[in-house]
Order: sequence, then structure tokens, then C-alpha cells
Amino acid sequence: MRELRIRLLAGVFIVAGVLSWAGARLWNAVGTLPSVPLAAPIVLAVIAVILLATALSIRARLKAQRERRPEAKGVDPLMAARAVVFGQSSALVAALVAGMYGGTGVFLLESLDIPARRDQAIYAGFSVVAGIGVIAAAIFLERVCKLPEDDEHNGAGVAPTT
Repeated sequence: MRELRIRLLAGVFIVAGVLSWAGARLWNAVGTLPSVPLAAPIVLAVIAVILLATALSIRARLKAQRERRPEAKGVDPLMAARAVVFGQSSALVAALVAGMYGGTGVFLLESLDIPARRDQAIYAGFSVVAGIGVIAAAIFLERVCKLPEDDEHNGAGVAPTT
């Protein structure tokens, strides 16, 4: 499984933000801009908490297994792989959603004197922060589940030939 790249997530965030900002300008010129739902930052925060709890649980189980505690439960490799896939997909979606709400929020900064638009800008800002939280938790989960490097592949276990 390939490691999640920060550059990819940043690129998705920036492209989604620019497209969302342009779309918000166009949509506002044509009619009324759709609102940013209050549930958006809440859902993203819940996903971040779930990812963080999963990472902490797996880390504790791996630590207990390394210390050879008698009550230690092993970590099923398939479950760990599923957790990593869930984390990676959540990070990609969070980057997209955070970029989308970030672009909309930047557009809404122009009209903070209108109370409804100010509330929408706040919801968009919280959505960006919660999206970054999802990305951070997903990267942490991925690092927790990362297998140690195999010495055979690095050449460290091979005797030098002369």
C-alpha cells in the first residue's frame, strides 16, 4: 500500500478551493449562494475523532504486543489495512471538502457585514479546521499502522562482497 502524500492532499485542497471560490462568485452573480450547513464541521470532527481513536487503539495494542503482555490482543493485519484505507480515503475527501468550504469561505469574507453571510463564513472556517483535523488524524493512523522496514530490501542484512 502506498503512503499518503501531503503534496497530493495540499493540491486537492488548493484546486478545490480555487474552483469553489470561482463557482461561488458565479453562483452569487446568477442567484443566491447555497448555504454552508452547520453539520459540515460536526461530521468532519466526528470522523477525525473516530480516526484518532482507531489510531490510539491500534498503537496501544501494538505496544502491548511488543512488550509481550499476557493480556495483549494482537492486531489483525487485515483490520489494520482496512483502517489505513479508511484513513487515506477520509483524508482525500476531507481535503476536497475543506478546500471547497475554504473557497466558499474566502468568497464570503467580502460580505461579513451581512449576518447570514458572516455565519456561513464561520461555518466554512470551522469546516476547514475540522477537515485539517481529519487529515492529521489519518496521517497519524497511517504512521501507527506502518510496518517496520525490512532489512533485506534495504541491503543492511546482506554482507558486502569484495
